[in-house]
Amino acid sequence: MRLGLVLYGSLDTVSGGYLYDRQLVAHLRQAGDEVELISLPWRAYGPHLADNLAGALRRRLRAGRWDVLLQDELNHPSLFALNGWLRRHVRCPIVAIVHHLRSSEARPAWQNALYRLVERAYLRSVDGFIFNSRTTRAAVLALASPPRGPAGAAPAGARDIVAYPAADHRGPPLSLDRIEARLRAPGPLRVLFLGNVIPRKGLHTLLEALARTTGDWRLSVVGGLGVDPAYTSAIQAQITRQRLNERVALLGRLDDAAVRAHLESHAVLAVPSSYEGFGIVYLEALACGL
Repeated sequence: MRLGLVLYGSLDTVSGGYLYDRQLVAHLRQAGDEVELISLPWRAYGPHLADNLAGALRRRLRAGRWDVLLQDELNHPSLFALNGWLRRHVRCPIVAIVHHLRSSEARPAWQNALYRLVERAYLRSVDGFIFNSRTTRAAVLALASPPRGPAGAAPAGARDIVAYPAADHRGPPLSLDRIEARLRAPGPLRVLFLGNVIPRKGLHTLLEALARTTGDWRLSVVGGLGVDPAYTSAIQAQITRQRLNERVALLGRLDDAAVRAHLESHAVLAVPSSYEGFGIVYLEALACGL
């Protein structure tokens, strides 16, 4: 079977959603399927909307000879109108991989009202869905219900499946002996934040909470610092303002071996996200006894 996958940027981007996509692509290729990646450049929301009129993108998608065209739902601003044109020019089904809805995130109501309009149009433009959780499925079907259909009903003709992130990609679970030895080790409580430094992950909330504690602790922050530079600057200012420089380490993006080492050496995972469609990081921590 030949498949196309539309996504922003690189498949190697560090996030739970891209990890899910990487595992899916690896599984398909191991099964003997061909997967072609169609990468769109990361830009602001407005320029992404203009992708719907881009002739080069239309020609590339029309020229694909796929049995199925997969689209990461994160790309919906670039595809919500283009899919209507695409349906008239390609025969393969279009299937969206949905990690969570942009309009489910916490932000001002007027912004989410706009995002819901675009996202609803996209969700109604595809033939099927792959969801990472039942929560994501419920959110999508509630938003994409036909105008005169019952709430939570799928768009006409659409099919869906919930495919949980099930593979333990960082190695076998940590043994109970090693977990117990780590917890009994002397020194400060070692707290781990694992995720890109963006507002939704709630690092500012974690810092505020830790600053109020009287115990001895150290916080390691593992995750991309360049995804939202303005937020990262605000975090650095907060650390300085609350005099936490000696207790907080902003380590940036690390390779898989280093991430595994931090999961094994820390005692607590703290990622107070405002919203997660699934939250693969919590499974990773549980496998290491955090």
